Amino acid sequence: MPIADPFLQGIASGWQVQNASLLENDLQLEADVVIVGSGAGGATSAELLSAAGLRVLIVEEGPLRTSTDFKMQEPQAYADLYQEGMGRMSKDGAITIMQGRAVGGTTLINWTSSFRTPPETLKHWASEHAVSGLDKDTLQPWFERMEQRLGVAPWSMPANANNEVIKRGCEALDLSWAVIPRNVRGCMNLGYCGMGCPVNAKQSMLVTCIPASLNNGGSLLYLARAERLQMTQNRVQHLECQALDARGVEPTGRKIIIRAKHYILAGGGINTPAILLRSQAPDPHKRCGKRTFLHLTNFSAAQFSEPVNPFYGAPQSIYSDHFQWLNGAKGPLGYKLEVPPLHPAFAATILGGYGEVNAERMAQLPNTHMMIALMRDGFHPDSASGTVELRSDGSPVLDYQMTPYTWNGIRRAYHNMAEIQFAAGAERVFPVHADADYVTSLNRAKSLIDNLDLSLYRARLGSAHVMGGCAISDDASQGVTNSLGMHHQLENLSIHDGSLFPTSIGANPQLSIYALCALLTEQLIKRLAA
Repeated sequence: MPIADPFLQGIASGWQVQNASLLENDLQLEADVVIVGSGAGGATSAELLSAAGLRVLIVEEGPLRTSTDFKMQEPQAYADLYQEGMGRMSKDGAITIMQGRAVGGTTLINWTSSFRTPPETLKHWASEHAVSGLDKDTLQPWFERMEQRLGVAPWSMPANANNEVIKRGCEALDLSWAVIPRNVRGCMNLGYCGMGCPVNAKQSMLVTCIPASLNNGGSLLYLARAERLQMTQNRVQHLECQALDARGVEPTGRKIIIRAKHYILAGGGINTPAILLRSQAPDPHKRCGKRTFLHLTNFSAAQFSEPVNPFYGAPQSIYSDHFQWLNGAKGPLGYKLEVPPLHPAFAATILGGYGEVNAERMAQLPNTHMMIALMRDGFHPDSASGTVELRSDGSPVLDYQMTPYTWNGIRRAYHNMAEIQFAAGAERVFPVHADADYVTSLNRAKSLIDNLDLSLYRARLGSAHVMGGCAISDDASQGVTNSLGMHHQLENLSIHDGSLFPTSIGANPQLSIYALCALLTEQLIKRLAA
């Protein structure tokens, strides 16, 4: 019996949902608040604003895909649901950047890990980046509210074999580990979260906040790219959008003008700065697009005698923060340890190699475990960081500059991951690097890692967490917005997404975005009502 698709049922019941690729003429729209982006920040804001009685319009560049479309097939999912068909890269092509691009944003394709912002991060923002009103106690009720709203709770089922490796290895080495909270209800433990949840168990924005906004009279326009804001003096006058074709690639030639009392940018850590750059928004201190961070990630593979089947079960359920805060904010780079799921196309890309080498690695996929280290970038002055720039066609690209400080973190993480994998019983470990291969002992792994040429294109690097680029700060010389998320120079423009973070946060960011944007939206509602 087919599973009901509540989003399609909502459209059939009269939701205001419009596909811009079908427009035959230019379009003009009005709203109280227009929100660019339908991910964690934009959709959270849309639900609260609609509930307050405001006319809300969500604008999404990507397509509308719902549970009916989610077939658990990599080629279709990556093309439909990811920025640049999962081919988004750093400017130099050395770092793969995984971001969502569909109704629901990255919440549609993430692996459900839901962490509160670490208190150490909030303290650092207050002391180093002039951020006010975002301490642990202030945010706690907002975390609790969004956790309840989205079903966030520590995963109660046994970890799959892929995640069990971290637990087993950390216990053998007396390292700390914990269970990951996940935003799911009625999860069937399929393991295909990165391709859209076919049973609507993942409490993404597609099945929670967006439907709530539409039920309260909100509207949604998708396959519409926000090009630029038109401004007069210190106010936004209107938003200009381009309609895109059904693939979400080529403009159709139809233009959309949207006028609103207030404008919210929620396109994420690359696209939000890009809109401001294309708009030539006031930026006297040249902060827009600067200090963009990635939780830069490296990988360590391991093979076990028993099947791991890293493609089944909850993708992430165990983590270790043992190496995250050992040295505080100012010492050597800290990192979080997690695992990714390994589906064939994704695994083949990460494991690398050519011809017989790649074929042999892929033949062992059922017995292969992968661990990742997420670098806590942005806290130390010598940390790697990025700048969002525009290509000649106006599309954004992230220029992410590595540093010796960050490479040192990468090397130490290779060591820690290999040690945990061998302690968990791995027969062979492979620090994922172009000049490395599987080795059969920890001593050989240590020697190999110590001698690796850590450089771009040699070490396999990626990220699924783009943060910063429109930093929040009460000091206009440090940030694009104040601590209320309001643009320093444009009085009717707010930013509600992960681009606000003045550093990375040291944890998967979705819950931090939910809570922060819920707080900022409630404050905005009071200002709009004044």
